[in-house]
Amino acid sequence: MTIPSNNILVGYDYDAWYGYSDKLPVTVDVSTKNNTQTLICGMSGSGKSYLTNQYFARICLHGGDDSVVYFADFKQDDSFLHLRECPRYYPYDRTIEALEIVYDILHKRQSGEDVSRHFVTLVWDEYIACILSLLGTEKKRAEAVMHKVSEILMLGRSLAVRLVIACQRPDASAFPTGSRLNFGIIIIVGASIESIYSMLMPKELIEQIGDREFHTGEGVMLWQGSELRLLKVPVVRNEEKMKQICIDALTR
Repeated sequence: MTIPSNNILVGYDYDAWYGYSDKLPVTVDVSTKNNTQTLICGMSGSGKSYLTNQYFARICLHGGDDSVVYFADFKQDDSFLHLRECPRYYPYDRTIEALEIVYDILHKRQSGEDVSRHFVTLVWDEYIACILSLLGTEKKRAEAVMHKVSEILMLGRSLAVRLVIACQRPDASAFPTGSRLNFGIIIIVGASIESIYSMLMPKELIEQIGDREFHTGEGVMLWQGSELRLLKVPVVRNEEKMKQICIDALTR
């Protein structure tokens, strides 16, 4: 099956994989005509970081040479060790710097000062943990950060500015003014946790999942708030190549 040029692979259809041993691609159109603000959720051991690496690499490949990506790594997970020497990698106490840069680009485009429309993407791993840490020490700063995230989620699509946020539990308290509803792509991997599903999906879609028991690297994707897909995350045969794609994108 040929994947359209504007689409990237997210995984394979879960039921086709187990029912027919068929690798039926599940893809998403990541052009500006769709909302590609992305939320990736999963508890420890779910395969969330593995999927984030893949998703990031595919976005980098799709965006073209003029796209710009930033990576904010609050936890500094070893899964992203290969990125640490890149100039647009922002660890732990520097994660907010990446947000400020992307937020500034958003406003320059909104005001007309910047008329370019190449993709600008911020991947933020463990966003919720970052917010909780700030709330414990600098509540006003945490609130400012959350409001900037909300603005990007609500205004970024037409300006080609997007967030890819990875976290364990996407608590509403970290997404003020209902901005959690502005994710066009929501991916939940690992064991089914009812509380996470109920945060992000209507009851009728949760019922479609039924009694399936997802393991590491398996789960669901909600596309544009209405279309549910069941996922089997692919195994990357050449991880070094995948890592190099991300390194190059954060360096050029």
